[in-house]
Amino acid sequence: MKEILKDLDKAFENKIRLGIMSALVVNEYLDFNTLKELLEVTDGNLASHLKSLENSGYINFRKEFLDRKPNTKYSATHEGILAFTKHIKAIEQLLK
Repeated sequence: MKEILKDLDKAFENKIRLGIMSALVVNEYLDFNTLKELLEVTDGNLASHLKSLENSGYINFRKEFLDRKPNTKYSATHEGILAFTKHIKAIEQLLK
């Protein structure tokens, strides 16, 4: 049991961060507003969770302008995808 638990990543214990990674792993990128609508969270709440994942090295972002309006796109890093996959596999093992 301890072997399985070591693969759980604290970065994904929060349901919003788990949702962010779930969405980014299956999409090349998503913009801030799409993530906000998908997860039904406030701007501030989403921003703090995105920053946490960014600090962990699990996501990165790119800022650009669309029709003179700022648009931030987020994507999962290779390290983030590996960590998330490991976390999900650990959960699957716990359920067996």
